[in-house]
Amino acid sequence: MTTPLPLVTADLPGSGGALRASPEDFRVDEVPAYLPSGAGPHLYLRVEKRGRTTRDVVRALAAALGVPERDAGYAGLKDKDAVTTQWLSFPSARDPDPAALAGPGLAVLEVSRHANKLRPGHVRANRFALAVRGGAIDPARACAAALAARGLPNFFGPQRFGAEGRNAAVGRALLRGERTAETGRAVRDRFLRRLSISAYQSELFNRWLAARLADGLFATALQGDVLKKLDTGGLFTCEDPAADTARVARFEISPAGPMFGHKLRPAAGEALAREERLLAEEGIALADFARGGGEAEGTRRAARLHVEVAVEPLEGGDGYLARFELPKGSYATVVMRELMKSESALPEEE
Repeated sequence: MTTPLPLVTADLPGSGGALRASPEDFRVDEVPAYLPSGAGPHLYLRVEKRGRTTRDVVRALAAALGVPERDAGYAGLKDKDAVTTQWLSFPSARDPDPAALAGPGLAVLEVSRHANKLRPGHVRANRFALAVRGGAIDPARACAAALAARGLPNFFGPQRFGAEGRNAAVGRALLRGERTAETGRAVRDRFLRRLSISAYQSELFNRWLAARLADGLFATALQGDVLKKLDTGGLFTCEDPAADTARVARFEISPAGPMFGHKLRPAAGEALAREERLLAEEGIALADFARGGGEAEGTRRAARLHVEVAVEPLEGGDGYLARFELPKGSYATVVMRELMKSESALPEEE
């Protein structure tokens, strides 16, 4: 089971409505960390896809270009049941005709070149334009204004964890050295192993963040917190909670929650005690993450984000359009559940 996610706008009514009645209702445009230089051995393609996964598109383009799929590069996965744009890279010497690479649900918008392969994480943000059919616009605007003032809890969406949270459960078993049919499959399949361990780290982060909200510490810097600069990503340890809490309030910095791992930057003081209690309740130690090797080194994730959601009427009425930008690794459905207050109407992201 995954952790129930609390809302920071729970005091406000939601808009209701349905999200993603069609792929065109869910538009995602990747904002790259850098643009290709125009020269180099790697072919860069900016693609638009509809109703297809990123892996499916990568597989099709690699075959068309005659290069191994494993040598293709992408910064992140994009939703299947949506219209999305992103850059992909391929080690190809020829410059293809973009029209010749088009296929069902796939168009090539730009062609360029660069010196290096596109790697996971080489993305600055994602821009969303999401249509909520049948949603009431005034409650959505009120929730959007509250989010801008209070901050967005940077939860991982439930889709991160697989059916009934099974991915996280497998990750926990792997790290505890438990032998089951599922952990056996994960040991043999590196992608599944990485997915499962990451899901478990994400589940623990969600539990840590949910506890901060429950204890009224969402926008507070604690003694010993690892804090993250929201403009540069730099990390430092809180030594002056009063001064740092003022910076948290201004969205300059955020508490950086644990994606637990054997190389995790440690917190101190009260913040460390909270993290240690969470691990003790879970019956796992930081040393157990060493079983995950390179997939379980650990990192820190911003807990509180500033998000501005523009809410516009849909053409023809009957709902609204929500436009916003999120940093890489953050979930649009976490934003939309604050606006809609309707879990059953939320789709899964890829």
